[in-house]
Amino acid sequence: MAWAGSASVSGAGTPVAGPTGRDLFAEGLLEFLRPAVQQLDSHVHAVRESQVELREQIDNLATELCRINEDQKVALDLDPYVKKLLNARRRVVLVNNILQNAQERLRRLNHSVAKETARRRAMLDSGVYPPGSPSK
Repeated sequence: MAWAGSASVSGAGTPVAGPTGRDLFAEGLLEFLRPAVQQLDSHVHAVRESQVELREQIDNLATELCRINEDQKVALDLDPYVKKLLNARRRVVLVNNILQNAQERLRRLNHSVAKETARRRAMLDSGVYPPGSPSK
């Protein structure tokens, strides 16, 4: 199989180290996706913060409704509303956990990509290629 952009051969017949087309494509793709990944990460972070605030507001409202219910001389049945608020809080916490897991996976993926990119750059700079590499 021919590799586009694989290492060329000097006039003396010795291989000259250079990036393969595959490496260039991978690096270009990573650089292309990096801003989108970073933007997604910042949006997920903002959503998580807003959900924490929402959860706190739901807790405060539920506490206030319970206090009002206890202080009322007329029997108002606020329990169904408190239960709805607590159910909404539970769903907010669930979504927040899902977002947190997704953000952690995204962070690990970004770290792995950066590590692999650095490794490949170091290999290219040093001219050392692993055995069986198409760049030899």
